[in-house]
Amino acid sequence: MPQILEARGLSKRYQNFTALDSLDLAIPKGSIYGLLGPNGAGKTTFLRMVNQIFEADQGELLFDGETMTAAHARSIGYLPEERGLYKKMKVGEQAIYLAQLKGMSAEEAKRKLKDWFIRWDLQSWWDKKVEELSKGQAQKIQFITTVLHEPKVLIFDEPFSGFDPVNATLIRDEMLRLHREGATILLSTHRMESVEELCSHIALLNHGKKVLDGRVQDIREAHRSNTYRLVFRGDTNAFQVPDGVSLGAIQSDSRSGHQSITMQASEPMAGVLMQHLATQCDPISFEEVLPSMNDIFIQSVQA
Repeated sequence: MPQILEARGLSKRYQNFTALDSLDLAIPKGSIYGLLGPNGAGKTTFLRMVNQIFEADQGELLFDGETMTAAHARSIGYLPEERGLYKKMKVGEQAIYLAQLKGMSAEEAKRKLKDWFIRWDLQSWWDKKVEELSKGQAQKIQFITTVLHEPKVLIFDEPFSGFDPVNATLIRDEMLRLHREGATILLSTHRMESVEELCSHIALLNHGKKVLDGRVQDIREAHRSNTYRLVFRGDTNAFQVPDGVSLGAIQSDSRSGHQSITMQASEPMAGVLMQHLATQCDPISFEEVLPSMNDIFIQSVQA
C-alpha cells in the first residue's frame, strides 16, 4: 500500500528532553490512522513537524513520496488540540481569511462556506464575533475551516474534546464522509473507543519511540490471550473443563435469564472447549474475546 506520510529516523530534542527518538512511521494513503500514546509521548511534536511548525534535528519526512517542504502544508488540514480563533473577528470573515491562507480565493471560500453553514444550520453565526460563540460552536467553525480546502491529509488532534454526544456524532460522520471521498485521516486521541470505531491502522508512541504499529485487527490478534466467553442457559455451577483451562465466576443477566462465564486457556482450544461445554449446558453463544485497544494501550505502555 503506498504511503502518504513517512517518517525516517525522525528525532527532536528540547535541551535535555528528547521528544522524538529516531522515529520510523509509515501512514498508508487512504487510511484512518490513529496516533496514540500517553501525555509526553511525542505525538504533538510529530504533528507539528508534519505541519512544518518544527524542524527535525535528524531524519526526514516524506509527503506522497517527496521530501516534505512548506509547500506541502497546503495539502494538509490541521485541527490542533489547542483551539485558536481570533475572538474579535466575525465568524464569516475569519473563515474566509483562514481559507485564503490555504490558497483558496475569497469567492471560492465564501461559496463553500455558505454550503457548510446551510448544511449545519449555522447561517445566523456568519456575522457574530467568535467571542459570542460557545466553546462547542467555535470548535465547529474551526473544524469547517480545517477541511474547507479539501486537503489530501486531515490531522485531527482530540477532535471530539468539548463536544456533547450529538455534536461528537456529527463530527465523526463528517470525518467518515471525508475519508470516503479520498482523504487520509491522522487521528490523535486518548479515546480508545474512537480508535476501535474509526481507525484502520494505529501507531503507539511512548517516550518518543514507536512501541507498536500496524492494522488494528492484526494488533488485536497478536495480543490474543486465549480468553473465551460462553453465554448459556442452565443451572450448572460446576463445569468440567479440560486441563489448562481456568474458569471465572458465572454472571447472570436478570433481563434475559442467560448466564455467562469467561475462561482462560493455556493454548488455543476454542473447538475443544465448545464441544466439551455443549454437553453440560444449553449454549447461546461462544466467542473468543480479543483484547480491546484500551487493554493493549495500557499493557504496551506499562511494559
